[in-house]
Amino acid sequence: MYQASLLRVARLYVSSPSVAEEVVQEAWVGVLNGIGRFEGRSSLKTWLFRILTHTAKTRGIREGRSVPFSSLQDEEGPTVDPERFFPPDQSVAPGTWATPPVPLPEHVLLADETLQIVEATIETLPPAQRAVITLNDVEGWSADEIRNALELTETNRRVLLHRARAKVRSALEEYAAEAT
Repeated sequence: MYQASLLRVARLYVSSPSVAEEVVQEAWVGVLNGIGRFEGRSSLKTWLFRILTHTAKTRGIREGRSVPFSSLQDEEGPTVDPERFFPPDQSVAPGTWATPPVPLPEHVLLADETLQIVEATIETLPPAQRAVITLNDVEGWSADEIRNALELTETNRRVLLHRARAKVRSALEEYAAEAT
């Protein structure tokens, strides 16, 4: 029932699909070994994904012992260009969109090429952002399930989701600008 979702989540932390399959297998072994200690304080799904997340993180860390220094830096700059908003000294609604996002027609958003851009953009996100947007917008998990599975605070979950969505929106806007 959860196999496909487990593979997708594991893939967020490790470098290849085959390693993700191994991680899922290790998580199932962990579930079998620990089922007697399951206290029911959370749903079985949340418990299962927490085991998977720990297993995948451990494996991902082990695999990625040599990480480029540039990837360790925090995000630079705001998630949305400040020039897109009215300045505070403006008499017309300061802080609101001066250049709002361009709405795309539904048929464009549903086109295979657009979906490929969204998927490719999600793949380039930092692991935490990729995990949150995948679980929230692709898998349809609730905020509580995401926080519990990834062990995040609500604020951190919202920030990661906002940054991830901003990057996807930016990629879609670039695509729309090129298309028109």
